Amino acid sequence: MSDRVLRELIAQVMSLSLDRVSFCWQGGEPTLAGLGFYRRVIEYQSQFRIPGQVVENSIQTNGTLINEEWARFLSRHGFLVGVSLDGPKELHDYYRKDRFGGGSYEKVMAGIESLRKYDVNFNILVLLNNMNVKHPKELYRFFLNKGFRYLQFIPCVEIDPETGRVADYSISPEQYGRFLCAIFEEWIRNGIPKVYIRDFEEILFNYVVKETPGCIYSRSCGHYIVVEYNGDVYPCDFYVEPQWFLGNLTEQPLEEIIESEKFNKFRMMKIQLARKCEGCAWLQYCHGGCPKHWGISGLDRNYFCFSYKMFFKKSHKQFLRLARLIKAKYLHMC
Repeated sequence: MSDRVLRELIAQVMSLSLDRVSFCWQGGEPTLAGLGFYRRVIEYQSQFRIPGQVVENSIQTNGTLINEEWARFLSRHGFLVGVSLDGPKELHDYYRKDRFGGGSYEKVMAGIESLRKYDVNFNILVLLNNMNVKHPKELYRFFLNKGFRYLQFIPCVEIDPETGRVADYSISPEQYGRFLCAIFEEWIRNGIPKVYIRDFEEILFNYVVKETPGCIYSRSCGHYIVVEYNGDVYPCDFYVEPQWFLGNLTEQPLEEIIESEKFNKFRMMKIQLARKCEGCAWLQYCHGGCPKHWGISGLDRNYFCFSYKMFFKKSHKQFLRLARLIKAKYLHMC
């Protein structure tokens, strides 16, 4: 991203008069932009910040370039770091190799140690593929043994462009359902969970307040926008596609872009898809899942619909119990 686009991006976002502004820096691999890029980020945020406005930064990285210099910077400026780690060495290295064919596990763990040394807040992002999805309890216990308490499990399902079928490294609905159930057993084992698992926390929000901070289990999409290196704007990182191009912030004010008819159409897409699920007992908790997972393999439903049904049958009573505890605690505090 050029300095011109970076400056324009930050200036326009922060001029929207939001009480809280969140920037999530992604790639490719975002650390390849270099520390100088992120120093300019901080400078522009300071320059354009409205009094009283809270500014948050996060970065999603494979962790291989994180060293003490990076960690000091991230700590000083309060970055939240998402580190991709797909499990113990043999599972992580199966797909995550360097350009010479070697595994990246040792470099990732070294990066995490630098983050810990400088008290950088970080969470672990686990891409579930056809290999590690088979070992849910091994994965969970590995992360706990390493002292990782903030986890996000991301199901991988992609279409092979050559065959038009689901790619071999993807996971099946049954595999994902079994994985969620097994992880949930570990998470709830002692009654009150001590580990943050993003999906479970967001589902629990739905049980408590009928809303969720994330997008997968929410009623609608459009919780954020994606800005590409050249200023092109899209409604979601799963929809950086020509048909969902919203505009370019160097040519059109960002405020106009996010109020456009096309962005509103995107927001409504999930609501329209979920109408096909009317009558399902679990709709009020999953809200149809992510639209990206609809239509895969010609299915007229979410690819992971079977997974969610399997999971909610397993977890429903426990989520109701947790929701009651949270509501009782809140009422007691009031």
